[in-house]
Amino acid sequence: MDTLERGSMDTLANGCRVDADAAKRLAKRLFYLEGFKRCDVARHLGKNNEFSQLVASEYLSFFDFTGLSLDRALRNFLKAFPLMGETQERERVLVHFSKRFCHCNPEALTSEDGAHTLTCALMLLNTDLHGHNIGKKMSCQQFISNLDGLNDGKDFPKELLKVNYMETHEEEELRKSLSELVEEQCEVGGKRVFRVTDGSNPFIAIPLLLNAVTYKHGVLTRKSHADMDGKRTPRGRRGWKKFYAVLKGMILYLQKDEYKPDKDLSEVDLKNAVRVHHALATRACDYSKRQNVLKLKTSDWRVFLLQAPSEEEMMSWIFRINLVAALFSAPAFPAAIGSMKKFCRPLLPSSTTRLNQEEQLKSHENKLKQISLELEEHKRSPPDLTPKSKESEEYRIKEHYLTYEKCRYETYVSLLQAKFRTGSDDLDKIEASLFSGEAKEGYLRKTQSSPSISQGQGVNGRAGHKHAPEHNS
Repeated sequence: MDTLERGSMDTLANGCRVDADAAKRLAKRLFYLEGFKRCDVARHLGKNNEFSQLVASEYLSFFDFTGLSLDRALRNFLKAFPLMGETQERERVLVHFSKRFCHCNPEALTSEDGAHTLTCALMLLNTDLHGHNIGKKMSCQQFISNLDGLNDGKDFPKELLKVNYMETHEEEELRKSLSELVEEQCEVGGKRVFRVTDGSNPFIAIPLLLNAVTYKHGVLTRKSHADMDGKRTPRGRRGWKKFYAVLKGMILYLQKDEYKPDKDLSEVDLKNAVRVHHALATRACDYSKRQNVLKLKTSDWRVFLLQAPSEEEMMSWIFRINLVAALFSAPAFPAAIGSMKKFCRPLLPSSTTRLNQEEQLKSHENKLKQISLELEEHKRSPPDLTPKSKESEEYRIKEHYLTYEKCRYETYVSLLQAKFRTGSDDLDKIEASLFSGEAKEGYLRKTQSSPSISQGQGVNGRAGHKHAPEHNS
């Protein structure tokens, strides 16, 4: 206790002794900065042990958020110290903030989970608006749309979100302290998580999605072929790297170590993760240097080459990635309308579809018809100009886009139709049925992870109360 009172760094950092009185004393010293600097605070609040949790709870008790809006309370909170440390540590600090806010405002229009969701949304919005090298800024409507249904299944009040959006534009304190929260975990190949995020909560960090269903796992060797918008990956970043791949929910995690269901994901695992909403996996027929290679093209048109140990495994990965994308990807937003002739791809939302499986199939079929008609009409009106003109280039880009989208939706439709013909939610049965006609005996062996896909698990593949347990072959 005497050592703790004097501020021994070893005792404080280890946090081995769970003592309420010691936690109160430390919290008080942290709040009044007695023997500590502002940059020391966060690391004592975000550790994953009982003592640190007590310290954080006591530290938050010094703040009175009564009557404040969530965004104002968050600003007041982060004026006290900069939010530093590892991503998961910073995330834990925000959880403590959300609990304290709800305690001070029991009549608030949201729960602790809702408050935490909106807190993370504000953090990410600030990073989007004030960060560096992130391209087009998030609009107010996109900010509101991304939060649909995330207030315990309901929508947040639109006026509240509009006010939060406008105030974030002007808030200097957020620029100084919040923007670093998620930059490490939100960049996957240069793409922010809120642009391509997982389904039911596009603002909460990947480590909190541990209850998502695992659809497949196994060894894959990855090569980055193209970055965002199809730009060729620089030569120094194109090398092949072996990973243990896990398709969990709508995220393909590429881990350094073997998959263990109960093990937390590391920072490296999160940085290598690939979102598969609106993605398309195909056999890499134009790549001949290695065998059993599939090509994965993401919603933002990044391209990865993934080598599987065998042809059976390659086909299984293609099937499962595409089926997950077909089942859970939300309908695309309409393309932007403007006076410029330059072609722009429509926005592809990362949130999960709210349609049931029959409605999802109908949506894909309608989209396929629409794109097919657009492609036919486009080909009937080629530009009568020189091949290198801007109009010719725009024509070529749009034709390439429409051709790719037609292929993608044809794949989605055929997979969902195959699923309905099988009459089962078991992935092994659907997979075997799909390939049995073209495969020789023994072509498909039991995969390493074979849960069922059903609406009962919730959209985006979150684990529900009823699904087949994972098992190994």
